[in-house]
Amino acid sequence: MQKSGSTAVERSPSAGTPQDAIALLKADHREVEKLFAQFEKTRFAMRKEKLADEICNALRVHTTIEEEIFYPAFLAATSDKALHHEAEVEHAGAKKLIAEIEDANSRDDYFEAKVKVLSEMIKHHVKEEEQPGGMFAEARKSEMDLLSIGRELKARKEQLEG
Repeated sequence: MQKSGSTAVERSPSAGTPQDAIALLKADHREVEKLFAQFEKTRFAMRKEKLADEICNALRVHTTIEEEIFYPAFLAATSDKALHHEAEVEHAGAKKLIAEIEDANSRDDYFEAKVKVLSEMIKHHVKEEEQPGGMFAEARKSEMDLLSIGRELKARKEQLEG
């Protein structure tokens, strides 16, 4: 079992992708941040719709792997119900907005506003997970096997994306 103080990060031979659970989840966060930034910059309706679709798909996969694998492992290792429950509630709110965005298109009056609010919700959630004392920091301090969980996350992510 990997201890929290370990800095070893397993890498896949093909892409050099981090397999540590937290590194994988942070990489997802950075990817979604890039998509939101592209959405904000573009002025083309069709491009906005495509980016919104990519954002929603990425977030659906990310929330699924966190909720199915990472969050239960975190709760079992730390017993920190407050952090766990807050993260679950934030996911629930984001998923409602994702569904609304997926049912809309760029011609809908509230389309861009919904994507902007989703972006703000996700920024808040990411900040809370990644800050000192947040879920990721607490996971690193725990007895969680982050390499094994990272492999599970990656496999489930590939399954959902495939």
